[in-house]
Amino acid sequence: MLTIENVHYGYRKNQSLFNGLDFTLEPGKISGLLGKNGSGKSTLLRLISGAYFPQDGNISFEGNPTQKRDVETQASIYFLQEDDELPSYKISQYLNFYTPFYPEFSKIDFNKMLEDFEVDPSKKIKDLSFGQKKKFSVAFALSTGVKLLILDEPTNGMDIPSKSTFRKAVSQSLREDQSIIVSTHQIRDLGQLLDTIIVINNGKILLKDDMFSLSEQFSCSYMPGNTPPESSLYAEPAPGGNIVLQKSDGTPSDIDIEVFFNAIISNPSILNQ
Repeated sequence: MLTIENVHYGYRKNQSLFNGLDFTLEPGKISGLLGKNGSGKSTLLRLISGAYFPQDGNISFEGNPTQKRDVETQASIYFLQEDDELPSYKISQYLNFYTPFYPEFSKIDFNKMLEDFEVDPSKKIKDLSFGQKKKFSVAFALSTGVKLLILDEPTNGMDIPSKSTFRKAVSQSLREDQSIIVSTHQIRDLGQLLDTIIVINNGKILLKDDMFSLSEQFSCSYMPGNTPPESSLYAEPAPGGNIVLQKSDGTPSDIDIEVFFNAIISNPSILNQ
């Protein structure tokens, strides 16, 4: 379990980014971390991974503080950063150097993902295109076998077929003892993967809830015409009408996560309803 307790953090002495973050993540779930630009999503991921240290509060994984960066805990966590810099090794050399840090790494899974992503395993990493480098990095991350996998904008640079391959690979690789955190602006690419969403706003957790619960409370639908119904909690213009967020009657329904996110960011009081 990942536990975040009363975490405070800021880049400047008198300017806080986070003010008392609190939440836990259970294993066996894929969680989406959402927030506006500058809300601190990447910073929070670095804090969780142990790359940054909280100024106050505690972050622990399976009871061990991540900032201590002990060998056992670090072997259980893998953080794929958005701007991950790769050496100019051959792929085989990269594996020889980095896989010993991750005892549960599966070369079989890695080779299968490279094949699915159509990445040539004989190439040097520097000779791969931007999109291929991203696919290589994702394949490595998903093959590490770690219990806490952190992915920051993992589908940036991927084409549409590769995003589909990514979704399939993530859903198939998730284990009961594993937690996966995905931070992304491309919500519609990943919405169907997520079990839980966490929304950061103004240094606080605005929302942490599971998708099934939200699907029982809210519904999204397209409604033609210029004027959304009075019962709408939120509406976004669409060709010939609006996409409308409404309270649900309790029957689970699909939610457009992007619309839902825009709604609660613009009017957090929606969550009180």
